[in-house]
This record gives sequence, C-alpha cells and structure tokens, in this order.
Amino acid sequence: MNTAPLFASSLAIQLHVFAACAAFLVGLAQFIGKKGATTHRVLGWSWVVLMATTALTSFWIVDYRTFKPTALILFLSILVLVQLPLAVRHARRHNIQKHKSFMTWLYINALIIAGVFTFLPGRLMYRVVFG
Repeated sequence: MNTAPLFASSLAIQLHVFAACAAFLVGLAQFIGKKGATTHRVLGWSWVVLMATTALTSFWIVDYRTFKPTALILFLSILVLVQLPLAVRHARRHNIQKHKSFMTWLYINALIIAGVFTFLPGRLMYRVVFG
C-alpha cells in the first residue's frame, strides 16, 4: 500500500476518500448492530454526515463540464443528496421498512458498487492499494 498518491491529491479528494472509507465502516457497524438503540441513532447521524460529505466533495473532484464516464458519478452524488434526507424522514416517521430500504440501497450502490470502480487500473485508489 502506498498512500503517497492520496496525500499528493487535492484536499477534496482526501476528504472524499476519508469520508467514504469511514462511511463504509460505520455503515457496516449499522448493519451488524442492534437497530433503534441510541448507538444506532448516533452512528446513523454520523453515517448521514459522512455520506453527505462524500457526495458533496465529489463535485470538486470530477470535471462535470465535459462529458466523460467519470462525470456520471455526479448523478449518483445528487441521488445520494436527495435520498439521505428521505431516508432520515422515513426513520423519524417510524416507517422502518422504507428507511431500511433507502439506507441499504445507498450503502450498496453509493458505497460498495461505486467504490469498486475506484479500484480500476489507472484510478487513484488502484495506485494507493496496488502500487
């Protein structure tokens, strides 16, 4: 593992990577832990902040003025910023099934699937992990 490319990157990229990695771990703890407890709520709010940070920092990473496949990730970022408050609203209204559905969708699609693409050859995280 070589973190030099990451620390040589812009602050937006560093924040994005930190928030995404932390959100991955906090989300995993959420799936494993007891639901509805104070810990779940505290970790949940932390996860929401981390996901919002991940989505917002993406706007400073991708050049959205030119159409490139990587610019498509911005549509996912917008979707995350729309779905996060909806998921929170469902929890606050005690619609647990919808809350679970929204949060699971966000975790799988916005973190895991999108994250896999960051490890493709030529991408920053590929250089960090595989040298």
